[in-house]
This record gives sequence, structure tokens and C-alpha cells, in this order.
Amino acid sequence: MKKIFAVLLASMMAATALVGCGGSGDSSTASKTESNGNGASATSNDFGDEDNITLKVWAPDKAVSTFEKECEAFKALYPDKKIDITVVAQTEKDAATNLLNDASAAADVFGFASDQLNKLQTAGVIAQAAYADDISKRDTAEAVSAATIGGKIYAYPETGDNGYYLVYDKSVVSDEQAGRFEDVLEACKVGGKKFIMDAGDGFYACMFTFTGGLKTDGLEDDGITQKYTDYDEAEVVATLQAFSKLMHDYKGTFQSLKTDAISSGFAQKSCGAGIDGSWNTVADKEALGDNFGAAKLPTIDVNGEAKQIVSMLGYKFIGVNASSKFPRSAQILANYLTGEECQRERATELGWGPSNQTVNGEEVVTGSAVLTAIAEQGKFAVPQVSIASTFWDPNANLGNKLIADETDPSNADFFKQLLTDTIANVRDE
Repeated sequence: MKKIFAVLLASMMAATALVGCGGSGDSSTASKTESNGNGASATSNDFGDEDNITLKVWAPDKAVSTFEKECEAFKALYPDKKIDITVVAQTEKDAATNLLNDASAAADVFGFASDQLNKLQTAGVIAQAAYADDISKRDTAEAVSAATIGGKIYAYPETGDNGYYLVYDKSVVSDEQAGRFEDVLEACKVGGKKFIMDAGDGFYACMFTFTGGLKTDGLEDDGITQKYTDYDEAEVVATLQAFSKLMHDYKGTFQSLKTDAISSGFAQKSCGAGIDGSWNTVADKEALGDNFGAAKLPTIDVNGEAKQIVSMLGYKFIGVNASSKFPRSAQILANYLTGEECQRERATELGWGPSNQTVNGEEVVTGSAVLTAIAEQGKFAVPQVSIASTFWDPNANLGNKLIADETDPSNADFFKQLLTDTIANVRDE
């Protein structure tokens, strides 16, 4: 059914041409002015006849105040233009869904996770990036590649750290213990603390199969169906059993909760460790103070072998709504918000890892324990690019099955069937 919907949606909407600077999307059709570092490569002339401009921006709840400040700075660059910008809280993971539901009511400029790009581009609701040259010059090659479809850039890279890592209270879990999942859980149990991860969210739950060797490999030729690399079924099954056994052995210690429960747990002295992302860095650090610890994900013992836990790592992008009433202005703002200065500001204030090449080499990044941990985990991560929309729910279901009280970790046949069903559901078969 999901396939049918996607195909119908794609056929109903024409492929979008560049909305904004009136051309192919090459930045030569936009401004000839070199960027000054803050993304303001446009002049007032590039707004064309757009004035009395009203724009809506979607940003994560915890980043709204930072984005509001950046939008005010943007407006100050163009005093001859009347610009009103409203920043609205909107989770990045739901951006594509809400945009597809009603593009006319959605934000002009919006943040979203990299796996949603194909869906947005296929539906024709995201405009091609007008400042492609700026993006290519300032962002990492990997981020630019992830933002590109068919040789054209459709999104402005915003971060390069959309992944997760192990965060822990050093008074509960030592740096040495942080290297093994078994030791982390034992330390939390001994300390009377909880270990928290969102095992019922497909973004995190995919680690269970990824660690066993089942990894995504882009989409089939239909642009909808998920492909996988070759894998050893017995190895994946054994890995699922190992995770499930730990969850059951440490029942009461292992808690499947939303990631916000980690920082609140640290603050309440009830959580010893968890799996979190850089978007919660500020809250986690404030709660733990000098006891803040960060590391790549640990290993897990699978039939006597220490297997490195494999995660998902992607990018966060900013896109321009193809239905924006102020297409040029939206493009100029999107380019500004993803420029060097704004990425540096968000790295400093929010702990976000930049995609900008210059900021990546600065102390704000190299001196961050969180960004160092995510970079180290990135060596053991599957790219969050070309992920089917059907991928998330089946993986979330798998995670919930692993932790369920009625699940018997010793029943290999159960996990074999669970794996088969998960793959079939992801592929919508």
C-alpha cells in the first residue's frame, strides 16, 4: 500500500524546476557575489521584485531561539527589504510528512534528516538549491554528495553528525567500562541507575540488525524499495539474540524510553548511561557537569566475539519549499542559515556537528567529546542516505520485540522469523 501511495504521489506532481532564482539551480543564476563566510552571498538585487517578504522557518524545539537570533541577523543584512520571519518548532523527522500533507501550509525553509530527501524530491515539493556553488565550496564532499540527486543539489547541508553515541555518568560508568555493553549495563545495575535508549524507534533499533551484518544499500531502480547488502542470516540472528538476552538479563536496568528521558534522568540521578545524539548535548552536559562522559557505541558479545555495535549516521539538511510564495527570499535565507557563521554558532550554542569544512577543523568541534565520539562511531556506521520510507516502522517493531517480556532470547527460530518478517515489511512485500 505504501508503494502504491508513493507512486501515485510521484505521478501526480510534476518534477520541480528551480524555484527561486529562475533557472537550473546553478548558483550562477543567483548572485555573482562571493560568500563572506556567513552565507550572505546574495545582494538585495537577488531578491528580485520580492518585498514585504513573509517567511516561515521550521526548526527543532531546542534550537528555535538560536534560529530566531540568526534570522534577525539575516534581516539586518538587508535593511532596504521588509522581511518578516517566523520560526516554528518542528521535529526534523516529521518535516517531510508534514510537507507532503500540505505544502502550501508548510514552512518556506525547513530542516529535515537526509533520508527524507529522495521522497521530497520525487514528490516535487522541495526546490533545487539555487546556491549550489556555495554549497560545493564550503561543505564536505560527503555532505554535498548526500544532498545531490541526479547531479543536482536539492538541499543545503546543515550538520554532519546526525547519529548517536554512548553518553554516561562517569561517577557510575568508568571510561574503561564504556567500551563493552555488558560492562555498561552491569555498572548501571550496581549503581542502581537506568540505562536508556529508544529501542522502539527505527533510527536507533536498526543497530540491532546492522551489528549483525544486515546493512542498507540504497534503493531499487523504482526509487522506493529498500536494498540490502549480502548478509549471513545466522550471524544476524545470533546478534539479535545477544541484544535480547542483555535486555532481559538487565530487566529494570535497561529502559526503552525517548532520548529526552536521558538528560532528565541524569538530572534526577536515576540514569547512569544512554544512547543519545548531539542535539541533546547541552541538556546532558548541564545535568552531569564534570561527570559527563561520551564515547563511541560499545561492543557486544556475540557467541564469544566482541562485535562493535553499528549505528546509522546521516546529515541534517535545510530545504526550500517548492510552493513558497517568496522563492528567491527563501533560497537566500536557506543559504545564509547553512553558512559558516551560523554553523559555527550552532556548534557553539547547541553542540551540533557542522558539515562546513572550515568549522569542522576548529576547536569548537575538535575539542568536543561528543563530536569526537560521533566521528569515531562514524567509522562503524551505515549512511542515512537513500532510506526507504518503509524502513522505520518494521525496525521499530523489531526493537520492541527484542525487549518484550514474552520474548525468549534462546529461541533462534523466533528471531529468524522476526528477521524475515522485518525485511519483508521494509521492502513492502
